[in-house]
Amino acid sequence: MTAALPDVDRAAFVEFLTRMGDNTLILGHRVSEWCGHAPVLEEDIALANTALDLIGQTQFWLGLAAEVEGAGRNADALAYLRDAGAFRNVLLVERPNGDFGHTILRQFLFDAWHLPMLRALERSADPRVAEIAAKAVKEVAYHLERSGDLVIRLGDGTAESHARMQAALDDLWDYTGELFMADASDAAMVAAGIAPDPASLQAVWLAEVRAVLEEATLTLPASTYSHKGGKRGVHSEYLGFILADMQFLQRAYPGAVW
Repeated sequence: MTAALPDVDRAAFVEFLTRMGDNTLILGHRVSEWCGHAPVLEEDIALANTALDLIGQTQFWLGLAAEVEGAGRNADALAYLRDAGAFRNVLLVERPNGDFGHTILRQFLFDAWHLPMLRALERSADPRVAEIAAKAVKEVAYHLERSGDLVIRLGDGTAESHARMQAALDDLWDYTGELFMADASDAAMVAAGIAPDPASLQAVWLAEVRAVLEEATLTLPASTYSHKGGKRGVHSEYLGFILADMQFLQRAYPGAVW
């Protein structure tokens, strides 16, 4: 990989990369919780593969974050040795799995944001960011196609599946606004040409979401995005439980390899 661009705010760059990696890490772990528990074998395998894709992307984002940080840490240290307050993922990806429909709806809302973000990052001024995005975009395009199709099938399915999907949408909708929030770190990334303004992704995200929900016969909640949680580094009580599970081996046996 080439050296970092010299005029980039290093702290802002690390923050951005950590956010990208934490989103995929926490969602990947959440999705992995379905392994052995999905309603049918095909979905069990598909969810496991989605989780593996997300964790693989995490390796790249957090690996680059550690490299840019230059503090001697690596992707594993960032994933397993930070406390909850140091994580920068959006609250949406922390939300409990709930039933199968709830998990799929959460995945779709994230995928519909993730794909346009990666497509914008393919044009990043930092070649390393563009390279990671180019590797991930094909996986995420499939994630979106699959999650969108399942939202339609479940939303426009039986009365029970429709009701469950509508309940999931009503529960998760308020957490989507955080995807489009921006702060000083985002502004620095936009100025450097590394990443897009999060707000610029909102229109394409909403168009994708509306199209799928209409076909799924699901109703958008009356409220617009309320930025639940909203503040970076402020998490729900669920993140602590996720980290307790995810980080157990590394914290119990520091530095162990096998």
